[in-house]
Amino acid sequence: MKLRFPESEIQQWAERYNSGTTEAGFVEIRSKVQEQGYLDKELLKRVARWKSKRRAGLIERNDDDYIKDITSFAFSATSERARIRSLRLLDGVGWPTASVILHLFHKDPYPILDFRAMWSIGLDDYKYSSAFWSDYTNFCRDIASRNQVDMRTLDKALWQYSKENQPVS
Repeated sequence: MKLRFPESEIQQWAERYNSGTTEAGFVEIRSKVQEQGYLDKELLKRVARWKSKRRAGLIERNDDDYIKDITSFAFSATSERARIRSLRLLDGVGWPTASVILHLFHKDPYPILDFRAMWSIGLDDYKYSSAFWSDYTNFCRDIASRNQVDMRTLDKALWQYSKENQPVS
């Protein structure tokens, strides 16, 4: 993994970010979710729609208690692997959506798994796994720390750089 652009440009790319959707509503309730320690069904549906409209309908298969139990466990687990893999037990939550849940609501910094971000770090061919998630998370945490930016800023930069530079296939 290696950034396709100089680290010194992270802030510039993040400032150009315009995904056409907004996560501002999630940022506003982050502390509330962290305080209660779980997601409810309505919020999980919103997160799923924001990340993947195609899979969002599958969230309906989960009952409220199951969502609360799984997200509560994920937010309190001490193992990185347990956090991401437990969220994937929820119907409609794959690797990318699980990464969004952790990115938006966990107290620790997490990146978002997205084809745009993967391209911006030089990955054209990858397969999601616990090992891949761990490597990607550590890579992004190192870059964010080294450049004194939060994970949301880094994620926006990765997304925007790809949007403007990734060849259309």
